[in-house]
Amino acid sequence: MNLHIQTISKQFDQNKLFVNASFTFEKGKIYGLLGRNGSGKTTLFNCIARNLSLDSGRIFFSKDGQEIDYENTDIGFTQTYPQLPAFMTAFEFVRFYMDIHKNQLKTDRGPEDWLNLVGISEPDQHRLLKDFSHGMQNKVQLLLSLIVQPPVLLLDEPLTSFDPVAALEFKRLIREAKKNSVIIFSTHILQLAQDLCDEIVLLHHQELQAVPSDKLHDADFEQEIVDLLTAE
Repeated sequence: MNLHIQTISKQFDQNKLFVNASFTFEKGKIYGLLGRNGSGKTTLFNCIARNLSLDSGRIFFSKDGQEIDYENTDIGFTQTYPQLPAFMTAFEFVRFYMDIHKNQLKTDRGPEDWLNLVGISEPDQHRLLKDFSHGMQNKVQLLLSLIVQPPVLLLDEPLTSFDPVAALEFKRLIREAKKNSVIIFSTHILQLAQDLCDEIVLLHHQELQAVPSDKLHDADFEQEIVDLLTAE
């Protein structure tokens, strides 16, 4: 299953974010989406997730050469600022989420297993989410998408608020999830992109542009990306 971005355009007032931008994202790969502040990375994610409408162009799935329309429920979108129900505990919310998505679950892990896996201890599992730190809320939010493993998983600035142990475990879970999903994450941390990604895509000059994958592990990768993003 592939995700196709086909000649999409989007602007707010006079600010053009994409102009006839196109790209094909493939299942089985982790893509790093890089761009300067204000280039439209989060807007692109919101368009893919159908939280925002396009001015023109199309976004669709394909499988075995056939185009497939999709619902917003086919997109897992982990945003920079988590939106979780303050009145529920972590355990209650993960259990509730697993119950309503039970037909999509691909493992027999229970809520406590998932929460333990990312370092949320048993006492914390039964605390209200409103009392969680920003980093712990981010853990729960990202965990939800990894539990369900939707066809497309969008991660907006993941792992930046995680401690090293949790970050390492989430990297493992994300790598595991790419077997079943197209995974795209935006980041400003180039070392994370090098460590986790199979391919890098730049959002620059209102277009989506692939960086040759053989450059991903160059010693001067950071400077190469800076040069591309500052090119006129």
